[in-house]
Amino acid sequence: MKVGRSAHGCGQNCSPWCSRLNHLRARCSCTRRARVRSELGDNNLGAIDRFALKLKRSQSPAARTAKSILNYVRSPRVPRLPHAVLRLLRPLYSLHFAVIIAFRNLLILYRGPLFQARCASFGSGVQLAGKLPFVTGPVEIHVGNDVVFGGNVSIMSGRLCEGKPRLILMDRSSVSWNVTIVVNKEIVLEEDVWITHDVRISDSEGHRREVDLRLANVPPRPEDFRPVRICRGAWIGNGSHIMKGVTIGEGAVIGANSVIISDVPPFALAMGNPAEVLIRGFGKPSTAKRDRRATTTEDPAKPETDTTPATDVQAL
Repeated sequence: MKVGRSAHGCGQNCSPWCSRLNHLRARCSCTRRARVRSELGDNNLGAIDRFALKLKRSQSPAARTAKSILNYVRSPRVPRLPHAVLRLLRPLYSLHFAVIIAFRNLLILYRGPLFQARCASFGSGVQLAGKLPFVTGPVEIHVGNDVVFGGNVSIMSGRLCEGKPRLILMDRSSVSWNVTIVVNKEIVLEEDVWITHDVRISDSEGHRREVDLRLANVPPRPEDFRPVRICRGAWIGNGSHIMKGVTIGEGAVIGANSVIISDVPPFALAMGNPAEVLIRGFGKPSTAKRDRRATTTEDPAKPETDTTPATDVQAL
């Protein structure tokens, strides 16, 4: 008599116990699949989500190809091209930015007159390198000759102080990108001042310091507004904050990300939060050194007097 093979793989005829065992295995498998489906939330998914989940779990060649295409669409990679094609495409790179710069320069014919109409006085040779400066409030803006504005420059003011607030930018001063100027009394940038990107200058806090008055929206007192002056040739590093009542001396250099809450003397290097003067006699003009050498040569008997501390310039 030929012995049959059961469904569960044994080499004997299926006994009732074998049939019962196969039934229990099938129930356990169905229950396990249902539990996993329930934990993953398949029953609550829509048709598209169920298709995406099925595609993600599948390991068939078609599913792998589809997943590769989707991954490329989500985060494409730059294909490697032969050198002959790269030589042909290289001029297009320069042409791409040349068109953008040319179009941006043409916009000066639109932005320039609008910004000039907003200013109280406007010099010659002013450059707008980016977007039209955003101006809000009653601020009175005076722009000198050859002043440069970067993009995303914001000039804000409010009617918090008697008289019109004034912003004065003298000749050849430069205001870079993402600069915010909050003026409620007066802010003056003298000649050849460089304001680098992400700098904030404010002549007031805009609110009272006392917590109860601040929460009650009590306006600041007149003495809370203190003008800011940045003297000629000063250089303000990126990300710095110039607070109210500060005067930055001629030729001074402010390090990046500094918070200036007190005056900085001329030709000094200051940095930190709050900023401290680290080096005095920093950044003096080269003509000053030549003049000092000439004076020493003409009068060798007279001792040279230099009030600069020995640890200042020599420390560099």
